[in-house]
Amino acid sequence: MSQKDPESSLELVPRYLHGGYDPESVDRRRVWVEGRASFEAPLIGAHALEGPAMRGNVENLIGAVQTPLGVAGPLLIDGTDAMGTFYVPMATTEGALIRSHERGMVTLTRSGGVKTRIHTDENRVSPVFLFDDIAVAADFAATLDERLEEIRAEAESSTRHGKLLRLECHPIGRQVVVSFCFYTGDAHGMNMIVQATDRACGWIVANTQARHYHLFGGLESEKRPAALLLPGGKGKKVTAGATIPADLLKAYLHVSPTQLTELWHHGVLGNIQAGSIGHGGQLANGVTAIFIACGQDVANVANSAIGITDFEITDQGSLHVSITMASLTVATVGGGTALGTGRECLGLLGCEGAGKARKFAEIIAATLLAGEISFAAAVATGEFVAAHERYGRNRPDQSP
Repeated sequence: MSQKDPESSLELVPRYLHGGYDPESVDRRRVWVEGRASFEAPLIGAHALEGPAMRGNVENLIGAVQTPLGVAGPLLIDGTDAMGTFYVPMATTEGALIRSHERGMVTLTRSGGVKTRIHTDENRVSPVFLFDDIAVAADFAATLDERLEEIRAEAESSTRHGKLLRLECHPIGRQVVVSFCFYTGDAHGMNMIVQATDRACGWIVANTQARHYHLFGGLESEKRPAALLLPGGKGKKVTAGATIPADLLKAYLHVSPTQLTELWHHGVLGNIQAGSIGHGGQLANGVTAIFIACGQDVANVANSAIGITDFEITDQGSLHVSITMASLTVATVGGGTALGTGRECLGLLGCEGAGKARKFAEIIAATLLAGEISFAAAVATGEFVAAHERYGRNRPDQSP
């Protein structure tokens, strides 16, 4: 039964026994919602996910949504953790998106593949501490590192996997924002390191002149774009690069190195004027499509899609292309990665389970590089609109 708020006439969503994750409770709750909306939604209940498995992922469960899933490839990668040829699952409702990435993948693969490297791998929580005056705050910031081992022991006592790497102090008036920088392994780990940081903050207040603290001081930039993320420090900072000979560029993308570098230059000017964080063409498209397919926290697209795309002409007249993704926040364990289709899509990449998050990040970066060169070529040659007319949602062409 639905519940009544005792202080109002509001009718709350039915909870049922143990949260109502069993099939019968889920169906009853969906029917309850349908009745109040005067609209039947049978497809919401037609899915392959098991209700009890979604406990901890969702509340007030009524079913699952389904997004079209395609695959793009082949993509040849020569990375530290990702090595070989991959076919990348991507979930999207934007026509031409997968075709665009695949066109770039084929071009890169025929050019010898993509090199990928990870530079930093960490996540952070940034609580803020309040002091009586700026002098006390400054002294705290200057000396906190002397107590790093004590703080590390307190933080790591609540987690088996999170490792506190360092503390970064940022005084602001009589406040000090302290970034707790952790290694989180194959998990996104935000819940884990928030708990660890909260425990450490309690110890700091008890053992220093800090009056009190707020757990989130804003500097962690969780699920928000921020220029602070460009040097890295949240998720995995990863670079993907390749050299494409001019003849292959012309054969597969119908464009010259000069055309693409000119387009890139003009884009830089526009991004500067817009005050953009990073510089890219369609990075969010690829990140989102892979995140949905592979059970990632999609809200992290806000920070994960921050990157810098670079096009350069080499001394031999070829095009060197690269992207550096500043804060790619991905996981292969925990969260939605264990749910049915997310787990299977990770499996298609050989990225299911522990020890695979760095490999997954390298595959994503290489995929995004493919999307960037294909997008830029379509704009430079004037093919962009025609491609969306053929494959997109305007008037999809059903021909092969």
